[in-house]
Amino acid sequence: MLQKNRGILIVVSGFSGSGKGSIMKELMKKYSNRYALSVSATTRKPRTGETEGVEYFFKTREEFERMIAEDGLIEYAQYVGNYYGTPKAYVEEQLSAGKDVILEIEIQGALKVKASHPDTLLLFVTPPNAEVLKNRLVGRGTEEMAVIESRLARAAEEAEGVEAYDYLIINDDLSECVEEVHQIIKNEHYKVARNLAGIETIRNELKAFAGTEREGKTK
Repeated sequence: MLQKNRGILIVVSGFSGSGKGSIMKELMKKYSNRYALSVSATTRKPRTGETEGVEYFFKTREEFERMIAEDGLIEYAQYVGNYYGTPKAYVEEQLSAGKDVILEIEIQGALKVKASHPDTLLLFVTPPNAEVLKNRLVGRGTEEMAVIESRLARAAEEAEGVEAYDYLIINDDLSECVEEVHQIIKNEHYKVARNLAGIETIRNELKAFAGTEREGKTK
């Protein structure tokens, strides 16, 4: 029988300030029964309002490097002087339970996940243009201009790797963007390549029916 058993692994990336975090929060608020948002570990300091285990698992550099040594991460990378990584156990548990698991990580990590899990769906979030991106970063008011400039420089590098992704999400209107992401993921479940086991079962059943019918006609 064709049915949704295992969940899909999805990676959402985007320029810092693109609004990918806001998209994920709204997606989880509207469709919490369908998705599981993987919480990344990081060595960066918490921003105002961020909670341990909700936005990130905040680790010291020593703790993070211990996780690397113990093979406890699906992927990890360094970004603007800090480690970011995805813990393994939670992701596998949720996929097996039939939930689509979303990883919000940057390009280096996304490509590592794609290499180890080739059927991963990659989505890249961008604002309409670079001016909007800069205004969003400045408007957050959480970082000094030097850090913002480093994020813009990093964005220029990341723009060279967007072709590796499956879909480009332009975050202009948040509510529209959330629905677009939801529909893309929903449609992904119906791709033939993701349903080969079910298709093979139907083929075998049809062959069995055809064989039974032939036997009936020869009697």
